[in-house]
Amino acid sequence: MAGLYFEDFEEGTVYDHEVRRTVSEYDNTLFTCLTMNTQPLHLDAEFSKNSIHGERIVNSMFTLALVVGIQVTELTLGTTLGNLGMNDVAFPRPTFHGDTIRARTTVLDKRISKSRDDSGIVNFIHEGFNQNDDLVATVRRTALMATRPKD
Repeated sequence: MAGLYFEDFEEGTVYDHEVRRTVSEYDNTLFTCLTMNTQPLHLDAEFSKNSIHGERIVNSMFTLALVVGIQVTELTLGTTLGNLGMNDVAFPRPTFHGDTIRARTTVLDKRISKSRDDSGIVNFIHEGFNQNDDLVATVRRTALMATRPKD
């Protein structure tokens, strides 16, 4: 597997992911429509002109999914057995069409599963930053991670 196994994660390790993604109007509109989020701040340019942002903002759930997704190829591809929870989600600044998002992951802690002999639980913090290094999203994620297969 390309992802890291439970044993590979070290508490306190910080990963600055190389993959970045520029968010387009299409991304925002498609995600917003797929999730039935009819908030005019995401869809209506005329409405948004008069908002505190002065323009449409990207659906925060897209930003969250992008920040968590960016780390997959490097850290958890094929080794995550499931997400157990996401807590302390925050969006300190909005994301706009044209922003380029990068992510950082910090391993907070880990423990072997009490109910399974093939996995452990890892707590991560994922942070997303725009091209100006402004923090746009943060989340604490708890994941069930596979342990290294026994030969």
